[in-house]
Amino acid sequence: MKYLIVYEKTETGYSAYLPDLPGCIATGRTKREVERNMRQALEMHIDGMKADGEKPAKPKSFIGFQEVSIQP
Repeated sequence: MKYLIVYEKTETGYSAYLPDLPGCIATGRTKREVERNMRQALEMHIDGMKADGEKPAKPKSFIGFQEVSIQP
């Protein structure tokens, strides 16, 4: 399955979360680090759900962009 991951720049690095799997988050000082940490977090999260007898939610989030004009 492919999940949408939201990455955000923070004051100290980067953070990430999955809208379809609440509680699955990661941080890192660099983009590469947060991506690696998120992969590990996702694998651990799904393993934990399986161990608890839960099925991971099917991905349903999607991305979209909306262009707006911002007046000075």
